[in-house]
Amino acid sequence: MTRIAVIVFPGSNCEYDAAGALAQLGATTELVFHSATSLGDVDGVVLPGGFAHGDYLRPGALARFSPVMAAVSDFAAAGGPVLGVCNGFQVLTEAGLLPGALQKNRGLTFLCQPTTLIVSSTHSVLTRAATLGQELVIPINHFSGAYTCDDDTHASLVRHDQIVLRYRDNPNGSRDDIAGVANVAGNVVGLMPHPERAMSTLLGSADGRVLLEGFLGIGVAAP
Repeated sequence: MTRIAVIVFPGSNCEYDAAGALAQLGATTELVFHSATSLGDVDGVVLPGGFAHGDYLRPGALARFSPVMAAVSDFAAAGGPVLGVCNGFQVLTEAGLLPGALQKNRGLTFLCQPTTLIVSSTHSVLTRAATLGQELVIPINHFSGAYTCDDDTHASLVRHDQIVLRYRDNPNGSRDDIAGVANVAGNVVGLMPHPERAMSTLLGSADGRVLLEGFLGIGVAAP
C-alpha cells in the first residue's frame, strides 16, 4: 500500500483534506511536522495548502527553511514524487524545487471558486493518469496564486514540457494561464487549485481524483 507523508507547517490548514482524499484512494498517510529531519519510509510527499508561518514576508518564504525541507529536497532528488498544493506550491518555488514564483492575484482579490483546468502535459506524476487536453473542474482558494517567471524560464518550461495544467479562463493573471508546473524530471509538481477538494460530485466535482490517482500511480502502466 502506498504511504504518503503530508508535511505540516505552522499555519497549514489543508493537511487533513489532503490526507483524507489520499485515503479515499487507498493510500496510508502520515502527518510529518515541519521540524522533522526525516520523512521515514514513504512513497510520496505532499505539501498541503494553508498559510505556512502566517505567510510572513511572502508565502512559503519562511517554510523553505524548515528542517523537513532538506529531507523533502533529498527525496525529490532521488526521484521520489512530491506534490505541492496552493501554499505547498509556493513553498516548492521558494525552496528552488520548482521554477518561477507566485505573486498576488490580478486585482489584489482573494479568489475562492471553481475553475476549469486543461491538462497541457501528461509527463508528470500528477497528470500521468489524465489525457492531454482533458478539462477538469477544480476549485481555487488563494490570494497569491498568479504564476510568474522571466522569459528564459518560460521558454525552458515550454521546451521541456513542464507546464502541466493551464486555466481555461485565467482567474488570477497567471502568465500563460499556468495553473501547475513540474520539474524537468516530472516527479515534483505544484499547482494552485485544490484537487483534494474535488473528490465527489456531491461536492461539485470528482475531477481531482484523476490527478491524485496519477500521483499515487493508480492505473498507471509501469515504465
